Amino acid sequence: MSYLKGLKCKECGKEYPADRSFVCLECFGPLEADYDYSKIQSQLNPQIIEKRAPNLWRYRELLPLESEPITGFNSGFTPLVKASRLAEHLGVSELYLKDDSVNHPSLSYKDRVVSIALSRGVELGYTVFACASTGNLANAVAAHCARTGFPCLLFIPSDIEIAKIKGALVSKPRVVSLEGNYDQVNRLCSEIGDHYGWGFVNVNLRPYYTEGAKTMGYEIAEQLGWKLPDHLVLPTAGGTLLPKVAKAFHELTQLGWVEGQTKIYSAQAEGCAPVVHALHRNLDYFDPEKPNTIAKSIAIGNPADGAYVMQEVRKSNGWGETATDPEILQAIELLAEKEGIFTEPAGGATLASAIKLIRQERINPLETIVVAITGNGYKTLEALDTEAEVDVVLRPNLKIFKEWYEGQTNLLNSSVEVVP
Repeated sequence: MSYLKGLKCKECGKEYPADRSFVCLECFGPLEADYDYSKIQSQLNPQIIEKRAPNLWRYRELLPLESEPITGFNSGFTPLVKASRLAEHLGVSELYLKDDSVNHPSLSYKDRVVSIALSRGVELGYTVFACASTGNLANAVAAHCARTGFPCLLFIPSDIEIAKIKGALVSKPRVVSLEGNYDQVNRLCSEIGDHYGWGFVNVNLRPYYTEGAKTMGYEIAEQLGWKLPDHLVLPTAGGTLLPKVAKAFHELTQLGWVEGQTKIYSAQAEGCAPVVHALHRNLDYFDPEKPNTIAKSIAIGNPADGAYVMQEVRKSNGWGETATDPEILQAIELLAEKEGIFTEPAGGATLASAIKLIRQERINPLETIVVAITGNGYKTLEALDTEAEVDVVLRPNLKIFKEWYEGQTNLLNSSVEVVP
């Protein structure tokens, strides 16, 4: 049974049927899915959800689908890691990492949004799927199209790290590299989708695609025992994730499943931070920026939903912070050293921003903090720009090893007690 009522303009509130529309004809505002929450409340509760399969479809009634999904059966419900060693290092009492770097199958949060976009797109009659991407979305669309057997086209800026799309190339999509930045690529994709009738997941399927981001919010609340965290730090790229996680928290509160309020923070790279710079200047608008950062997966200078990020951050009494490229690299290494999680530069920017917010005392160190890690570092190895280092090269001989090892001091410097 579907609880999807239709689409509604986020600006003027005009209602539309749940069809291929994605822009309001009255004010040109974006459309988003609208649901019958009273019916959901009468049919669903947390106890029912907890008995379901550990994937994003456990929240199906709150997602824009009318029939059976076609993909995403192993996507979502990623770990909420209690980061005790990192918490101790930062001087906070309760720190969690929402680890979408292990999301299936493409190792980023994009598996959430693509699962919903493809499933809904098939219902709407699309037979070819495509996207504009800085890397992670391309991998997700290619993987899910391969699984479902649909033709796939990927449109990418020519300067993205090649490792970001190597995983996509294995699935044999058609890839079009375009000169210019992501915003220029995205504009062309709007025209192509309209001309050929293709389903661009993040353009003409955007009202449904963005709903997939809500599943991260549902999972965080459920994994905390149906509680909202006190603080949540999320990266901002095109602006899809943060407003939709905020919507998820609002929905759970409206349904009576959780209480409290979360302060939500936007994290961006200093080399491309139109939203955070606007927050810092107390502006009601943001100025587009030309990206110049190693964090290319979040380097979107004119984010489509940037205004809604600002709106939700302010509504929650949160804030925004940026991280320089050196700070991003330091955070990547710190996360790996303390928690064994290897993230891409977007995750480094998010953690580095969270550290700043803690040090600025905007985040109370005694309260519950969640930091989102949205992508995997193995796709951006060149961003680290370091040579592999070993301590020593020895012949395989115990005597030689003993002579070397016993001549070292503090070789195994660790505060962890090893139990045999």
